[in-house]
Amino acid sequence: MPTTSEEGPQGLSMLLTFIPRIFATLTTLLLIRFIIRAIYRVYFHPLSKFPGPKLYAATRIPWVISTVRGTRNDVLRDLHQKYGHVVRINHDELSFTDPDCWKDIDGHGTKGTAGSLPHKYWARYGTAPNGTHNIISTRDEDHTRQRKIFTPAFSDRALKQQEPLFVRYADQLVLKLREGVENRSDKKFDMVRMYNYATFDVMADLTFGESLHMLENDEYDPWVTTIFGGLKIGSWFGILQYYPWLWRAFKRYVPESVNKKRMDFFNHSVERVTKRLEKGHNTEGLDLWDLVLSQKEGRGLTRAEMDANSFLFMIAGTETTATLLSGLTFLLLCNPECMKKLRDEIRSAFASSDDMTMEKLAMLPYLAACVKEALRVYPPVPLGLARITPDDGSTIVGRFIPPNTTIVISQHAMYTHPKNFKRPTEFLPQRWLGDKEFENDERQCVQPFIVGSRDCLGKNMAYHEMRLLLAKLLYNLDIELCPESNHWMVGQKTYFLWEKQPLFCKVKAVN
Repeated sequence: MPTTSEEGPQGLSMLLTFIPRIFATLTTLLLIRFIIRAIYRVYFHPLSKFPGPKLYAATRIPWVISTVRGTRNDVLRDLHQKYGHVVRINHDELSFTDPDCWKDIDGHGTKGTAGSLPHKYWARYGTAPNGTHNIISTRDEDHTRQRKIFTPAFSDRALKQQEPLFVRYADQLVLKLREGVENRSDKKFDMVRMYNYATFDVMADLTFGESLHMLENDEYDPWVTTIFGGLKIGSWFGILQYYPWLWRAFKRYVPESVNKKRMDFFNHSVERVTKRLEKGHNTEGLDLWDLVLSQKEGRGLTRAEMDANSFLFMIAGTETTATLLSGLTFLLLCNPECMKKLRDEIRSAFASSDDMTMEKLAMLPYLAACVKEALRVYPPVPLGLARITPDDGSTIVGRFIPPNTTIVISQHAMYTHPKNFKRPTEFLPQRWLGDKEFENDERQCVQPFIVGSRDCLGKNMAYHEMRLLLAKLLYNLDIELCPESNHWMVGQKTYFLWEKQPLFCKVKAVN
């Protein structure tokens, strides 16, 4: 009989010989599968009749790369200008910039058609760390209930009651800049930072009954810094949702330390809500919970829903407003004639800064035009929010869209599309004031707060806050753009929002 000592090395040698062959066979099979699937997606898929680059139809790899790099907005803008208002950006995804698509994608629909509208792509919307849906991610039946509870707290009547709070922080922003002029030799400020200080302090007071004191301390709260970093990381994690098996594996094997950090971050809001509820009625002024809990319906919120929505409001109602104000400030400084016209309108409308009210500011036509034009040129949410067509498909701007197709409205690409606007990349507030040069502009397509039953609950508050902060600033101060920020908008990356660099400006007190 042969010895086993000889068989052992021989068997190992044969195994080592077969491993590369097995690997090569598997690689070949995967490559063949990839090619066959790519051919099907490009030429035979239900979306094959829609225009777009064949590479994007064949594989998600280019889209994933642009997501990681933060260049999706640039890609969308270029694709729409090349292929038109409807572009296939993935094998199962279409992007729209048609000015009339809003009602067919996000609208209420008509009797008998509402069920055929695209609905939110729930797989792309997670839950809060406590496992509870907020007003954005909750399903329709709970959304109606939550919205009914929160709507009175964001009404014009409620905003009028809360006006002293907004005025207090607007005045504090001006005071902080005035003090800085006196104490800083360079008289230079990062306006992105200053606007973030103000909007986060406002929203914290509205949501928790106390400020984050960022304006007072002239520094970011560590919790806010974490929010900024989380937006980019969240965008990258979103890639995993394209691959369900990978997403399931990630959720299963993610280190406990990561989950703990996420929960600790969320618990910052939970602790503040607890503190606020224990306080009872806010004797220093009305806040969100005064208005919500004063209603009979308001008591229908679970504590978990309170925590999830408070967390949402602190993100959705802060960075977006600060982004628009930063962009508008830059655009005005790059267009001195617009800055002068707006400054003159504001300063001539009021005898003093103390005379400003939200109601009076809403009546200033050039201020309204400047805000609207900034929302067009630099929308805070430049990318689309995913929806998906139902099992029987949808009809969007006269075209049938097959079932289970992901749909996005790419806002920045839509608002700067040459078929929608004349001189689309220029900041021209007069296009909103009846200038005949722009009479063919598709102005109805500018919907930064979305439309339909899922439109932004806080849009009126955002408009009032933006007008008040900017008007107080321009009434009391003259602003000059520093040379290092001359190209502030160029090359900005996009994740969920714009990734902004510091906007350095010199400030001079008027009186």
